[in-house]
Amino acid sequence: MKIGKIPEAVLKRSVLNQIHTRREEVLLGASVGEDCAAVTVAEDEMLVMSTDPITGTVQDIGELAVQITVNDLASAGAEPVGIMLTVLLPERVSEQKMRHMIAQAEAACAKVHVQIMGGHTEVTKAVCQPLISVVGVGKAKKGKLISTAGARPGMDIIITKWAGIEGTSIIAKEKEEQLRTRFTQPFIDGAKAFDQLLSVLPEASIAVKHGVAAMHDVTEGGIFGALWEMAEASGVGLEIDLKKIPVRQETIEICEFFDINPYELISSGCMLMAAADGNTIVRELEKSGIPAAVAGKAVQGNDRVLYAGGERRFLEPPKADELYKVV
Repeated sequence: MKIGKIPEAVLKRSVLNQIHTRREEVLLGASVGEDCAAVTVAEDEMLVMSTDPITGTVQDIGELAVQITVNDLASAGAEPVGIMLTVLLPERVSEQKMRHMIAQAEAACAKVHVQIMGGHTEVTKAVCQPLISVVGVGKAKKGKLISTAGARPGMDIIITKWAGIEGTSIIAKEKEEQLRTRFTQPFIDGAKAFDQLLSVLPEASIAVKHGVAAMHDVTEGGIFGALWEMAEASGVGLEIDLKKIPVRQETIEICEFFDINPYELISSGCMLMAAADGNTIVRELEKSGIPAAVAGKAVQGNDRVLYAGGERRFLEPPKADELYKVV
């Protein structure tokens, strides 16, 4: 199989279709497009959990491990509480490097008041570069859980910030020498600084207060992959105007340099939402300095359509992220 997310057909056939055991405490379980699970722990409260590995980059791996997991919990409308880390290291990695990764993770946790609750560290021949797998735990009141599957026909589809911002930052850091052959240092430094935009906690909090029905953090597979996953999870079609999907000029130019698609580039920090009144949520986000746009609508049926000028094309299931073509 190719590097990246397992194809949806394989995921359904060989993973999800093998899971049959159920418990009544589990309110949200394994499904296409869902980033979290939820378990009842009290009459009015539930635990929300998420898990993710960081495999696409080594730079800032500790910070990304925390940020991506906290984003998943926020996308479910949960308050992040803690994380558990599994850190797998190749033999050549020094103790100093390991210490730096954990310090990064702790600094990221301190920003959002999340505790590193435990985990596992190991040096192993099974990996050729550091790998961190994270389990995140959050809490939410019953009735307040937001899933990827909440989009309904007629709802607006909202995109916050910009597509491809995480991938742009990773490429700018990992491929700085190559980029210098075309771009100025201030341009590259600006792209690297996109890593300051990766938290979606503020927009998730605002959206929950103003009627959001579905949220999905845009990670591997980019905005095209996230759109497909939300539509698949919700059982709806989509009509999306490509020109209304926000993307930064730095992302466009760096993607052109490496001949990759910015809309299929890992995009943590960009949030996909569905709501009956998308314009109200956009206005509320903009009041807090968070750019957002209504890019289209959910519709009846299964057609997931992109409009670009006079052209009409269909979205496809998520493919391997464009980042893997570069780093």
